[in-house]
Amino acid sequence: MRATEAVPRAGPEAAPPPFTRVAPALFIGSARAAGATELLSRVGVTLCVNVSRQQPGPRAPGVAELRVPVFDDPAEDLLAHLEPTCAAMEAAVRAGGACLVYCKNGRSRSAAVCTAYLMRHRGLSLERAFQMVKTARPVAEPNQGFWSQLQKYEQTLQPRALSRGEPAHPEFLIHQALARYEPAKL
Repeated sequence: MRATEAVPRAGPEAAPPPFTRVAPALFIGSARAAGATELLSRVGVTLCVNVSRQQPGPRAPGVAELRVPVFDDPAEDLLAHLEPTCAAMEAAVRAGGACLVYCKNGRSRSAAVCTAYLMRHRGLSLERAFQMVKTARPVAEPNQGFWSQLQKYEQTLQPRALSRGEPAHPEFLIHQALARYEPAKL
């Protein structure tokens, strides 16, 4: 299954799938996804990241829940949750499982967390990571506050990679170089 493909439907008249694949072992969806017990099992989801304060957790046996208690409000501090959340997601993937990230509508909070994960553990730039999320889930659109926090997160990730001797992602290096040179104001 490619990143742009939806989780298969049960039949021609079935409702749209509750979640879609962003990347290997990474899925995004709405709160309805947590109740798709059979689908969660079929695609190997072992961790559901519930990015909400009020949405129900998964009901599938053997699926753990990590709750990130934030509202879809630009003033919420999602940044504080990104490192531990991404670490838990990567641990689930390394253990052979997959992650479903969801919020109420699968639009802002879950998109921001999936984007952060791709930046942190797949070495993608913010732009490229978000494009992958948006391709998988066209309604994805982190609110302005979350987008600003993702920009800050991207800035913190590059010095870490460099300090570990890892090469900086080429997209990031180009972006950083261009950011230093603002067009002259007339």
